[in-house]
Amino acid sequence: LTRELSLYLESQVRVGLFGSGVGLSLVLGFGVAYACYYLSSIAKKPQLVASNDRFCRFLEEYCPVVTETYYPTIWCWEGRVQTLLRPFITSRPQVQYRNELIKTADGGQISLDWFDNNDSLYYPDASTRPTVLLLPGLTGTSKESYILHMIHQSETLGYRCVVFNNRGIAGEDLLTPRTYCAANTEDLEAVIHHVHSLHPSAPFMAAGVSMGGMLLLNYLGKTGRDTPLMAAAIFSAGWNVFESVESLEKPLNWLLFNYYLTTCLQSSISRHRQMLEKLFDMDLVMKARTVREFDKQFTSVMFGYPTIDDYYEDASPCRKLKSVGIPVLCLNSVDDVFSPGHAIPVETAKQNANVALVLTSCGGHIGFLEGIWPRKCTYMDRVFKQFVQAIFEHGNKFFSM
Repeated sequence: LTRELSLYLESQVRVGLFGSGVGLSLVLGFGVAYACYYLSSIAKKPQLVASNDRFCRFLEEYCPVVTETYYPTIWCWEGRVQTLLRPFITSRPQVQYRNELIKTADGGQISLDWFDNNDSLYYPDASTRPTVLLLPGLTGTSKESYILHMIHQSETLGYRCVVFNNRGIAGEDLLTPRTYCAANTEDLEAVIHHVHSLHPSAPFMAAGVSMGGMLLLNYLGKTGRDTPLMAAAIFSAGWNVFESVESLEKPLNWLLFNYYLTTCLQSSISRHRQMLEKLFDMDLVMKARTVREFDKQFTSVMFGYPTIDDYYEDASPCRKLKSVGIPVLCLNSVDDVFSPGHAIPVETAKQNANVALVLTSCGGHIGFLEGIWPRKCTYMDRVFKQFVQAIFEHGNKFFSM
């Protein structure tokens, strides 16, 4: 009797849920509904903002990824999720660096990590091998996964890379009580001059990520056409620092990102405490609980700004975009909490023929994950590879247009 009852119940469950198709229909219905939502609202072509028709045609022909539909990873397309997961999901290609320490005019030192690519088949002559200068984010170094992927992409194309590590964060000692900020371009200028002087005949461009992109934009806005760089690529830059910190201070964003980023900043300077205590109340700096508090007590003071607002105004690349004098491609996601979509200077970009913005609906901050299991190449990596290759190998067609 027990066995018969068991078989009866089992048959009723099977018929009720799947035999009748109810359970299967629910699963299929949800799947179809989710797929429709994803294809209609999530997977979209990026918005390409450029006033220069020549620039647009050049990108469409040689960097077509910026006109193709971006399909974010279907199970983690939301901006915060992409931002949080990318460092853990993406692989870390092996890169063998050659380190160089260069001196600065104020007695400090900067650590450069070179990937010489001496095995380059396409450019065996080191003197003319194209060179890409890479600028990591706020507390990033040459070890960041997104930097390693950019180098891997460059390696396949035969290019040389050099990573500009900001003062004091790549293991080298601080020789003076000074670190870095998004507004002061002196160290970047020294690095660009140094790299160019070593390889004056090599085509030369730069790519900056997050704060590295902000620094690069501020440099380009300052120098205009007077730079050895042919072009630049900018990824997930914070365009308006006031809007960025306000976004990061919203409760959920503070919990997920702001507090952690603040502790990273504090950790990056704690090793140099003895040197920095000559000028700063380090106990007060270490009590900061937001990036704004850290900048108020440390960064703005270090670089001589009367107030933190003065620093944030000077650090915001949106105020210098009109002065950029070389071709620049900027990739942002409008759901990036570090650089809110409403703060992206679309109208200003339209006023400079050298600037092109590529705006995706999803991607987060340095996320841009794609594919079912986004372990390797991201959308950002593909934009980087195609644009760098377009400039180095077809740039003469653009510059002669």
